[in-house]
Amino acid sequence: MRAMLRWAHADLRTHRGEALFLVAATAGIVASLLLATALFGYATNPWQRVFTRSHGAHVWIHTGSAADTGRLASLDGVAAVSGPYRTATTTVASRGARAGVELRATDTGLPATGRPLMTSGRWLDPAAPDGVVLEAGLARALWAEPGDRLTVAGRTLTVRGVAETAERRYRPGERPGTVWALPRAVPRDGTAGQVVGLRLTDPGDTDYTVQRAVTMLGAGAVDDISTWRQARAEAQGDTRLLGQVLGLFGLGALIAAALAVFGAISTRVRGHLRDISVLKAVGFTPGQVVRIFLVQHLAFAVLGAALAASLVRTLGGRLPGRLGDAVQVWQGLPGHLPALLLVPVAAVLFIGAATCLAAWRAGRVPPVPVLPPAAARGGGLSGAARRALGLRVPPALVLGWHRAFGRGRRAPAAVVRLALPLLLITVALGAWTTIERFDSRPEQVGLAAALTARPDGTLGDREAAALLAAHPDVRAAHPGLEVAALVPGQTGTIALRGLGTRERPYPYSIAEGRAAQGPDEAVAGQGLLDLLGAQVGDWVRLTAGGRPQVLHIVGRSIEPENGGRVISTSLDTLRENDPGLRPSLYQLQLRPGADPRTVSADLADASRGRLDIHEVTSPADHLSALRGLVAGLIAVLALIGLTELSTTIGGSVRDGERDLLALKAIGLSPRQITTVTVTAVGCTALAAALAGAALGVPLAHWLIDHEARATGIGAGIAQAPSLPHLVALTAAAVAGAVALAVLPAARATRHRLADTLSAVA
Repeated sequence: MRAMLRWAHADLRTHRGEALFLVAATAGIVASLLLATALFGYATNPWQRVFTRSHGAHVWIHTGSAADTGRLASLDGVAAVSGPYRTATTTVASRGARAGVELRATDTGLPATGRPLMTSGRWLDPAAPDGVVLEAGLARALWAEPGDRLTVAGRTLTVRGVAETAERRYRPGERPGTVWALPRAVPRDGTAGQVVGLRLTDPGDTDYTVQRAVTMLGAGAVDDISTWRQARAEAQGDTRLLGQVLGLFGLGALIAAALAVFGAISTRVRGHLRDISVLKAVGFTPGQVVRIFLVQHLAFAVLGAALAASLVRTLGGRLPGRLGDAVQVWQGLPGHLPALLLVPVAAVLFIGAATCLAAWRAGRVPPVPVLPPAAARGGGLSGAARRALGLRVPPALVLGWHRAFGRGRRAPAAVVRLALPLLLITVALGAWTTIERFDSRPEQVGLAAALTARPDGTLGDREAAALLAAHPDVRAAHPGLEVAALVPGQTGTIALRGLGTRERPYPYSIAEGRAAQGPDEAVAGQGLLDLLGAQVGDWVRLTAGGRPQVLHIVGRSIEPENGGRVISTSLDTLRENDPGLRPSLYQLQLRPGADPRTVSADLADASRGRLDIHEVTSPADHLSALRGLVAGLIAVLALIGLTELSTTIGGSVRDGERDLLALKAIGLSPRQITTVTVTAVGCTALAAALAGAALGVPLAHWLIDHEARATGIGAGIAQAPSLPHLVALTAAAVAGAVALAVLPAARATRHRLADTLSAVA
C-alpha cells in the first residue's frame, strides 16, 4: 500500500497538468448537469418560481364583507397572513375585449406575503388614484399594457403595471382575473367581499387548515377557497410538453457527459502505458495497478464534483441571464438539496465505473511493451493521402488528416463522443425554429386566424359580416360555431366546429389526407383520432345538442386547441342537419403586417362595443420560456463538448510527440508540425459537426413530431434549423477546436530531445 501511495504521489507531482484537467473536466461536467437540472426545474415549475419569489400564500379564502377574517392569523400552522383585502366583482373592457375581474383594494406598499411580482410598469401610487395593476394572464387577454385605459363600470382607470401572482390564473368564463387598485377605486356595492391569504408552516397541512378556517368563519361566510395545489396543477398543465423536451435533453446531456468522462480517463491511461510497464517490471500485480488508477481517479472525481457543487450553490445565482435566474429559483424549490447531492454522487459513481474499465485494461498491459500488429506492420499513408500529396496539397494538411482518421478505432470513438453534444445542440435549434414557426408562419400550424370576434345578441349575422369585411386589414371573416359533442362509448365531450362555407372554406392546416370539400366531410385533430381509435377515411357518429351528426373524416388537421380533440367541417354541413343554426363567432384572417391589437380596437369602436374580440391563443405563448432556455441548454452542451474537445486535443498532441522526430527528419518546420496537430483536431471537429447535423436534423423532426402527437396537436409542426444556423454551428465547432489546439500543439514542438525519445519509447 505504501508503494502504491508513493507512486500515486509521484505521478501526481509529475503530471500536475493532467490531474488538474481531470478535476476541471469533472467539475465542468457536474456543473453542467447541475445547471441542466436547474433549467429543468425552472422551466417545468413556473408556478413554483413565482410562488418562491413572491413568498406566496398557500390558501386564499374569499368571504363576504362581514366575515371576521382577522381571527385566521391565530390558527395553528399559519406562519403569515396576506390581507384581508376588500374586493368587488365587475367587468372590465379594453380595445374591444371584455373580462370578468375581481377588484382588490390594496395599499401602496407591496405586501410581504402573497406579493405580486411586477413584470412591467410600476406598482400603485397615491399620486395616481385611478391607476391599477393587472394580473399577467388578464393583461394578455385584454391586450393591456402600462399606460392603457380600461373601462370599469362606466369609470376609466389607467393601467400602471402588470404583475405575476402564484394564485389561480384568469380563465375566461370560469375564473375572474385580479386587478389591484387603491381602496377608493374599489366600489362598495352588492358584489363586495374580502379575500385573505394564509402562508402555512407546513404545506402538507393545507386541507386540515382549510377545514379549521371554514369552521372558524362559518360555512355560510366562505364564498370560495383556492389552494396552492390547485394553482400549481393549472400552471403545470401548460408545461407538460416543455418538461418532456427538457427531460430528453437532460438524458442526452448525461450520456454526452458520461462519454466525455470515459474518453478523458481512457486517454490518460493510454498516456501512462510506459509507466504501467515499469510498475509491472518492478513487481506490481495487475490488481495493484487497477487499484492505483481507481483510487487516483475517484479522488479526482470527488474533488471535481465537490468543487462543482460548491460553485453552483454559491455562485450559480450570479450567472447572467436565464441561467442565473434558473439557479436562484431552483435553490428555492423543495427538492433542490437532494438533487445537489445526488447529481455529484451519480457522476462520481459513473466515473468510478468508467475508471474500472480503463484500469482493467491498464492491468493487462505487459511488463515489456509490445507493438500491436497493425503498428508492427507499419501504417503507411492511404491511397487518398498519397494522391493528395501528388496534387501538391500542403503536407501538413495531409498528415493532419491522416493523424485524425488513420489511427484505428480511436478516431471514430473521438468523433462519436464529440458529435453527441453537437447533435443535441442541433435538436435544440430545431426546437427553437419550431417555436418561431408558430409566430412567423402560424397558418402552417393550425393558426390561420389571428382574431376571434363574437357578436352579442343585438348584432345580426349580415350586419356583423359586413362590419368585419369593411375593415381594410381583414382579409377574410369566416363565420362559424363551436359546440360540445358526444361520441359513442365516451363519457367526455369533444369540440364539433363548423367554420367557413363551401364557397369560402376555412384554411385548415392539413397534415394528412385532404381538406373537407363535399357534404358530410370533415377533418379531425390527432387527439380526436386517438380518442376514437379512428383514422383518415373512417366515418364517425356524433351527438350535438341532441341531434346526431355522421361525418366522414377525409383529413387530419393540426389542432393546437382542446388537446386536438376537435372535428371540423363547414358551417353549411352543420346547417344541413339543423337549418336554424346561426354563426356564434367569426375567425378573422388579417393581411400581412396588420397589427391584431389595432384591428381589434378599430372593430370595437366601429361596432360600438357589440363585438367581443380576442386574439387567438398560440401554444408558443405557453412555451415562450423555451426560447431563453434553449440558450442555456446550448451553453451546457457546449461545456460538455469543450471537455471532450480538450481530451481530443490532448490525445492528438500526445500522438504528435511520438511523431515529432519523424516529422523533423522529413524537413517539416515547427510551424508545419503545429499545423499537423491543429489540422487533425480540426478534421475531427468537422467530422463530428457534420455527423451531429446530419443526425440531429431528422432526430429533431422525429422528437418534436412525436411530442406533438402525444399532446394531441399532431405530427407536422416540426421545423428543421435553417442552413445558415447549421453552417454557423459547424464553423463555430471547427474554429473553436482549432483555436484551442494551437497553443498546446505549438508547445509540444518545443519539447526537449530527451522527452521526445521518451515518448517514442
